[in-house]
Amino acid sequence: EHDSDDDSYEVLDLTEYARRHHWWNRVFGRNSGPIVEKYSVATQIVMGGVTGWCAGFLFQKVGKLAATAVGGGFLLLQIASHSGYVQVDWKRVEKDVNKAKKQLKKRANKAAPEINTLIEESTEFIKQNIVVSSGFVGGFLLGLAS
Repeated sequence: EHDSDDDSYEVLDLTEYARRHHWWNRVFGRNSGPIVEKYSVATQIVMGGVTGWCAGFLFQKVGKLAATAVGGGFLLLQIASHSGYVQVDWKRVEKDVNKAKKQLKKRANKAAPEINTLIEESTEFIKQNIVVSSGFVGGFLLGLAS
């Protein structure tokens, strides 16, 4: 008789494994368990807040730079078009945009399982590290505002 799939796999708890095997501590350090076990709540909030602020600040700066580049390029294209340097075939642009929309729809339908898996993994990570995650979100918002 065949065993069911549940019986044929052994579950390995990495935290218990790390506690029992000393080489793990030499390679990854004594406090290589989950972040919740290593640091206090205040430390986790500060770590999340600082990294969130850095990410938000960089996101704001890069976003402004990208918006300026795209807007400036569009403005230069419009000036060149009105001055007669550039002729834009708007019917062809519209046709190409519609073609790109169709391709994106096809790819989005194919990518749905991978996206769902990524979302599930992300929500699980956030649940396990809720204190750091909340500090990161707060810091990110402060970084965007500064």
